[in-house]
Amino acid sequence: MNLPDLQDRDDVYDLVNSFYQRAFNDELLGPIFLDVAQMDLQAHMPIMCDFWETVLFRAGLYKRNALQKHVDLHAKAPLGLEHFDRWLAIWTANVDDRYAGPKAELAKVQAGRIAQSIHRRLQGRSGSQFETLGTREAAG
Repeated sequence: MNLPDLQDRDDVYDLVNSFYQRAFNDELLGPIFLDVAQMDLQAHMPIMCDFWETVLFRAGLYKRNALQKHVDLHAKAPLGLEHFDRWLAIWTANVDDRYAGPKAELAKVQAGRIAQSIHRRLQGRSGSQFETLGTREAAG
């Protein structure tokens, strides 16, 4: 089966909407989205499409603070590594089921980076994947 690559906002909408349908039905993530965040998917979709269209196509549409939303949610219900791993697994499977190509690969890579960064920040650490790199003192 030859899958198309992500090409425009319609594809982004399809990808994001189908992801949330899966996530809402997930036993781990569903309660977070539905009960804790009380997400209104219809209101949330334009925001998430702006986000992913900016990530994938450099559209410059997303102007919000994604981290702050997760900080607020984390204060209500702590988000652990298992939540981010599940989010990424569902996102990746959803991409793989619908799309293939450079933009689809970018969607998966960027999702991994975003999930890892937000998880680190919620733990009070640096968002950088390079936070553990140290510096050598100059030899004497």
